[in-house]
Amino acid sequence: MRNIFKPGDKKQLKTTARLCDSVSSSEDGAIQFYTTSCLARDVESIMQQFVLEMQEKGEQGVGTYLGIDFKSQAFIDEEITITAWVDQMNNNELFCFFEAKVGERLIALGKTGQKILKQEMIDLIR
Repeated sequence: MRNIFKPGDKKQLKTTARLCDSVSSSEDGAIQFYTTSCLARDVESIMQQFVLEMQEKGEQGVGTYLGIDFKSQAFIDEEITITAWVDQMNNNELFCFFEAKVGERLIALGKTGQKILKQEMIDLIR
């Protein structure tokens, strides 16, 4: 594993909330939002941007932590910008804070973690 990032280093991901990403929040299905599971998927994607640069041959990133604090909702067809920045490295585990916004409107804040493990270690767990 290459320890190439320092606290504060950032990555960004832009995505558009799609109908297939939504759940209905009313009986008639009129109001639909970007879901928690989709935000989690997109946060995982942004963490992989860090991990792919850090891992060496025979290593993989494995999610270890995800905390999300929603502040607002994102609606279908809105562009969401997720920014993640390095908080700390503990041995082979990377922790990042993140925020998700639609324009200047804050959608969510959170923290996430990934461990970089050798493939042999992952194979032992199976």
